[in-house]
Amino acid sequence: MKQYTELELVWDGRAMLGEGPVWDHRSHEVIWVDIDGMRVHRYRPAAGAVDTLQLNQKIGAVVPRASGGFVAAMEHGFHILGGASGEAAAIADPEAHLPGNRFNDGKCDTAGRFWAGTMKMNETGASGSLYCLEPDGTLRTVLNGSVKISNGIGWSPDNRTMYYIDTPTKQVVAYSYDAATGVIAEPRTVVTMAPGEGSPDGMAVDAAGNLWVALWGGWQVGCWNPTTGEKLATIPVPVERTSSCAFGGEQLDELYITTASVGMREEDWAKQPHAGGLFRIKLPVQGLRANFYGG
Repeated sequence: MKQYTELELVWDGRAMLGEGPVWDHRSHEVIWVDIDGMRVHRYRPAAGAVDTLQLNQKIGAVVPRASGGFVAAMEHGFHILGGASGEAAAIADPEAHLPGNRFNDGKCDTAGRFWAGTMKMNETGASGSLYCLEPDGTLRTVLNGSVKISNGIGWSPDNRTMYYIDTPTKQVVAYSYDAATGVIAEPRTVVTMAPGEGSPDGMAVDAAGNLWVALWGGWQVGCWNPTTGEKLATIPVPVERTSSCAFGGEQLDELYITTASVGMREEDWAKQPHAGGLFRIKLPVQGLRANFYGG
């Protein structure tokens, strides 16, 4: 198994719960969220600068819009974000009747649909769902009330398979996927985490179809072949709570990795001084270009 160790810390901002990085190839920046800090961060590598947008509710995921601005899956449903002051225009709140839930991870497919799921904020029980926000603003429920912690989503390079993570299952599930309709079917487990390896969190798919999965509690990002279930590589990360990853850079061969500092005790900081930071590593593989909401 390969091990990649040339990891670089590019932002040491101690996010509480860094999550959901996405590379915007138009603006040449990586965008990610601090869920508990209620912030959206944008890192511009050319300038080495980070811009931060403060919001007034927890934000699980943010994706660029094809027409400009962003769409966010937040504590209180889907919103359009625009402007430097963080104005949020509500689109839909499918779980207004579940005040203990919030949205978590999310991603767009090639048709411009925004897929995002929910979880209980106290992480007990399975009351979460997976939703799909269509480009025209209509919302449909894909998995209803059976999800514990909705997390990583990705699609195979041929666009015929969707991968999905419900973190406590410690598995990656594959669905057959119809790109024309956005319908998923035939779930099957393709990766199961080994004991002591951590819990699967956010995920990225590379151009060869392999899955790069951040392992919460595992101090690493791992790479798996979803056809064989074999673990191919690991990236050690100096933070226990490694949360998500995304390919970026001009050649899409740089993996950006988010981490969290939530739950850290004073003695933990000595071992993990860069918890909550954003990391980057150059890899001998390329990722897939991120999709934007609206097509």
